[in-house]
Amino acid sequence: MNREIEQRIEAARRAVNAQTGLLHREFRRARSSWKYDGTRVTTADLAISEAILRELAAQFPEDQGFSEESGEPTRPVAVTSRFCWVLDPIDGTNNYVIGIPYCAISLALLEQGVPVYGVVYDLARRTLLDGGPGLGAFDGGEAAHVRGDPPQAGSLIGFHSPYDKALVAQASPIIEQFKIRGLGSSTLHLAYVGIGLLDGVVDHNVRVWDIAAAYAIALGGGAEVHYLRNNPFPLRQFDLRAPRIHYLAGNPGLCARMKELLVV
Repeated sequence: MNREIEQRIEAARRAVNAQTGLLHREFRRARSSWKYDGTRVTTADLAISEAILRELAAQFPEDQGFSEESGEPTRPVAVTSRFCWVLDPIDGTNNYVIGIPYCAISLALLEQGVPVYGVVYDLARRTLLDGGPGLGAFDGGEAAHVRGDPPQAGSLIGFHSPYDKALVAQASPIIEQFKIRGLGSSTLHLAYVGIGLLDGVVDHNVRVWDIAAAYAIALGGGAEVHYLRNNPFPLRQFDLRAPRIHYLAGNPGLCARMKELLVV
């Protein structure tokens, strides 16, 4: 492994692990408010975002750091550095506020705009998930991988009802053909595919900070990820108002079957 990447992976694990205590302490307690786009933010989101980006900037001042909680957008920011970080301090904020434990800290390391490693702290399982393409996927430090089962009625698919209701008809064959799990965290849906807890995922609602880290973990675990609309990588600019990403993921056979079912 390139030493520059290795140093950043070690730093990413430390930075995320350092915030898990706050994440647990503020669970169901943190004050929340509504942002410009109708999504929720808590005092814990803001504190975790500030702490992680500050720690990484101190160690790697040449890197850019981007967070979902960067404030109200003014304009997209160009990705100009070799390495950058994409952070979602709490994915699943609605869950977090009301006391549903499916939420996560999600931190991705990108090189030339492409995720090379992801670190995700899974609050529900109190476990660190991490990995990257060519480097493997790890569930609490143990090697993990995508499920290899062929598509079947019992396949577990992570799914969120589309934000754009015009897409419901497109997605309905997935609901009809498979067993659906809607956890309320896009990060965990995709990361769980990479470590073999879910067979696959279909999502029409995500933005880059929701999946950048989990994308790297999924590839590390041997999953395929297919973007149906708005492929975010390589990331050329960080835009809080970017269009929603449509994608699916799983093993090759499952991906092929889901693409057949989806009208794209």
